[in-house]
Amino acid sequence: MANRSLAGNVERSVTLLGATGSIGASTVDLIRRERHRYRVEAISANRNVAALAALARELGVRFAAVGDPDAFHDLKEALHGTGIECGAGENAMIEAAARPADWVLGAITGAAGLKPTLAAVDRGAVVALANKETLVCAGALFMRRAATSGATILPVDSEHNALFQAMSGSRREDVCRVILTASGGPFRTTPLESIRTATVEQALKHPNWSMGRKVTVDSATMMNKGLELIEAHHLFGLHPEQIAVLVHPQSIVHSLVEYCDSSMIAQLGCPDMRIPIAYCLAWPARIAGAAPRLDLAGAALTFETPDVARFPALRIARSALEEGGGAPTALNAANEVAVAEFLNRRLTFGGIPVLVEATLQRTLRQNRTGRPDSVEEALFIDHNTRLLAHDILPEIAAKAS
Repeated sequence: MANRSLAGNVERSVTLLGATGSIGASTVDLIRRERHRYRVEAISANRNVAALAALARELGVRFAAVGDPDAFHDLKEALHGTGIECGAGENAMIEAAARPADWVLGAITGAAGLKPTLAAVDRGAVVALANKETLVCAGALFMRRAATSGATILPVDSEHNALFQAMSGSRREDVCRVILTASGGPFRTTPLESIRTATVEQALKHPNWSMGRKVTVDSATMMNKGLELIEAHHLFGLHPEQIAVLVHPQSIVHSLVEYCDSSMIAQLGCPDMRIPIAYCLAWPARIAGAAPRLDLAGAALTFETPDVARFPALRIARSALEEGGGAPTALNAANEVAVAEFLNRRLTFGGIPVLVEATLQRTLRQNRTGRPDSVEEALFIDHNTRLLAHDILPEIAAKAS
């Protein structure tokens, strides 16, 4: 996956795609602590013009892009007199990724991150990937393009970053299986009937991590772990049966690798995203950590088998991985629709996996899930699946209410 080294003692130019989200904010925090190491070439955000402009000024960036085309005037006004170039819309997001930075953070949420992240990959950059949907929507295409361009892909997700660290220095062919850990989210011990009627506020109360709204809901349904199964398959070239999941409520062991000799190597740390981000930001060197240090003497580590009756999203995602082709693309699109509808209070929490599974099954019956061999094909599947999910929504919402 990683195929070239960078010197850790020279200034590194970086671009932050998704600079105002939770991953972007953690990355900015690390850069502030190591300003002599990093020069920020470009940053982007979806709609938050005020925060984007403030960051652009503070970090002295050369280019700032906002995803919402209607926000261009506001961004231009906010940056007036700074000399910072700016743009808006999809092309501007792609331009930000294509700017000459050594290292690019891919943290745009959802399928919208696919084209900009690929733009960074295609020019052979080091890409710190925090966007699950890029690999879920077009994993084979993404990894093929990275191999062609010589890009280096570093996983930011704590679980995949843990796997990457645990595999360092070992032969990939000696890996027997990997184990992704899951916190179990806010509903790990909640009665099943109460889970189905959980409120938005309850779903957003994650016990360990501070994340964006969409990924927090994915953690509550455990769809995030299902998406991570698909990511691990592409990142590490693993067969579905080589990827397991364990619930680990403390979120201290972030993932484990089991080798053919039955030894296991795990990566541990406090539940703080600045740990995997710092690893990627300084790779192959390391920088002083900003996260609290782990006190193992005071830690009690427990593990549980995931309950697929409680978390059907995990089963649905694994079936999409095993189906292959465009099924993961459809899975992701249906899930994005379902989560958005839940957050807008038009679908119950229990209705999220029901809508996702119904949409995926209908997509498969209609033979709409051939493997996407281009960005356009991936986005075509994504678009059609979203339309289908919206068509099915009223029926599912009525049954789930």
